Amino acid sequence: MNTGRTLFSQLMDFLPLPEFHRCVDRYRGDYKVKSFSCLDQFLTLIFAQATRRESLRDIEVNLRVMQKKLYHMGIRGRISRNTLAHANEVRDWRIYADFAQVLMATARDLYCGTGFAADLDSAIYALDATTIDLCLSLFPWAHFRKNKGAVKVHALLDVRNDLPGFLCITTGRIHEVNILDDIELEWGAFYLLDRGYLDFARLFAIHQACAYFVTRAKRNLNFERFHNYSVDRTHGLRSDQLILLRSHYPSRYYPQPLRRIGLYDHQSRKYLIFLTNNTALPALTITELYRQRWRIELFFKWIKQHLRIKKFYGTSENAVKIQIWTAVSLYLLVAIARQRLGIELSLYEMLQILSLNLFEKIPILQAFTRRSSVKYHLYNDNQLSLFKL
Repeated sequence: MNTGRTLFSQLMDFLPLPEFHRCVDRYRGDYKVKSFSCLDQFLTLIFAQATRRESLRDIEVNLRVMQKKLYHMGIRGRISRNTLAHANEVRDWRIYADFAQVLMATARDLYCGTGFAADLDSAIYALDATTIDLCLSLFPWAHFRKNKGAVKVHALLDVRNDLPGFLCITTGRIHEVNILDDIELEWGAFYLLDRGYLDFARLFAIHQACAYFVTRAKRNLNFERFHNYSVDRTHGLRSDQLILLRSHYPSRYYPQPLRRIGLYDHQSRKYLIFLTNNTALPALTITELYRQRWRIELFFKWIKQHLRIKKFYGTSENAVKIQIWTAVSLYLLVAIARQRLGIELSLYEMLQILSLNLFEKIPILQAFTRRSSVKYHLYNDNQLSLFKL
């Protein structure tokens, strides 16, 4: 007898299925598909991510044991290792990439005004990339070094809520700075970049888009100082200057003044130099903004530890990208459910609970409640106490 819905089915209620079907129709994902649709493939991979399945055979064995529950999970097709492998090879990865973008927009709307710097009117983004190592003999398309393969995950993280606003997957040979050409710059936003993105032509494009950047300067920067601001040295500030670049190509690519801020970090005992095109904010605020760039490093560390994106179910480029995009979709889906239900648990705790209880028929709020389910009873027996005086 059916006494309720599985936890997996309740979690999937937060998926905007009409948007998913639009993504499928856009790339004709279900063209001539009879039994295992794109939605079946997506739900199967979400299950594999949530329960951290090791291989296609592992997915097949676990789902076939729960065959009677698959229909109520939304999976209509028969689960087969060969069918899933074929779907990962031939289905267009852009279906799942576009749907992940939809989930990104939904999650960012829900978390608007929360987290760091919620009192600032401007958006604050951190841009960086992480490398996922691959075996070049198994993944010959993923060129990185001479004898090494890899893919890079480029992300633009909104540091106010730790959610990605842009994500891109490339081979290891693509340099991070090239991704600046693909980002739609937002008016008045701050972009926090490390020294790997120090390309003055692209930085000037950010300036022309009426946006701001904060980055680190290289040691051999050739410049001319023409104005000094006073600084409070008690907080580690050493200089706050307006400069013009003097080298031939940098001065040609960035002809406008730049703000150069020097800071001595007492924790790391390092002298740091920052470059920005913002002249309105205090120098200490600029340095604190750049400190928040570390959040994207924590984001990459989190998804590598808690999502399955370092070992893959297929060796083709299409299969690798589909797996990474579905992993990101699970991350965003859990974040959406957490905000809409008002759950106090962290995303890590929610994923741990899901990994063991996906097929349990319990209300989703009860599953993510911190209170212990153990009830203590006071026994009121009729038996008299032997030692009662």
